[in-house]
Amino acid sequence: MRRSRGALVGFSFVLPNFIGFALLTLVPVVALFYLSMTSWNAFGTAKWKGLDNFTRLLEDKSFHTAFLNTMYYAVCHIPLTMAAALGLAVLLNSRLRGLGLFRTVAFLPYVTSIVTIAIAWNLLFSKDTGPINQLLGMVGVDDAPGWTTDKNWAMPAVIIVSVWRDMGYYMLLFLAGLQTIPKQLYEAATIDGANAWQRFRNVTLPGLRHTTFFVLVMLTISSFKVFDLILVLTDGGPGQSTLVLAQLIFQRGFEENQFGYASAISVVLFFLCLLVTAVQFAVNRRRDA
Repeated sequence: MRRSRGALVGFSFVLPNFIGFALLTLVPVVALFYLSMTSWNAFGTAKWKGLDNFTRLLEDKSFHTAFLNTMYYAVCHIPLTMAAALGLAVLLNSRLRGLGLFRTVAFLPYVTSIVTIAIAWNLLFSKDTGPINQLLGMVGVDDAPGWTTDKNWAMPAVIIVSVWRDMGYYMLLFLAGLQTIPKQLYEAATIDGANAWQRFRNVTLPGLRHTTFFVLVMLTISSFKVFDLILVLTDGGPGQSTLVLAQLIFQRGFEENQFGYASAISVVLFFLCLLVTAVQFAVNRRRDA
């Protein structure tokens, strides 16, 4: 009786969360897989198409462009954001006057309206009147890029803004990890004659391994799902130079009412995130072994 009563109490705590998960996550995911094999425009009955939507992906140049742009963004955004966030965390982990203010300023871009950020950075990136190009002209760069209006520079511009926006949030995660590292380790390393770089490499980085893994997984998933920043900053342009998978899903589904085809792209994005995350977990588990 005690065991069954304990099990019932445990289930009573888990059940509300499981119901929320089932209704808001599990059911939509199952519906997504079904819709990916149909032709549906949000009205009427979905028509079964089998693997036709996935076959169409192989010939869709927009999908190929969006896939490569998504990979380009992720490969650049993930390491740059991690490096910037870790650097900020190390700097702001010391005892400085006004430290709380600096931490708030570093975190502020993450909670600022995405529309405000896009407007401000588009003004900064302006080819003729933007401060960034004016500074480049002062250091001798005569032919400054158009940034968000240039096919070759639009994605680097998006990555710069994205790193600036996201580094404050991940800085807080690294700060939490830094504060779990015992001070005695730094003191022992200093007594042994280790300089600042050696202490960082042999004490800080190993101590942050689990935090770094968590940040890496979170950054990877968010990078593959990037949508809002690109939508308001460049709208996928110029041309399709910043078109990513999440925006392509939005275009095919909510602008063109091709919900079956949009679901097929979503399935590809789902498995892409799943595959990369699984590889990261496998590598981390091998290191723990």
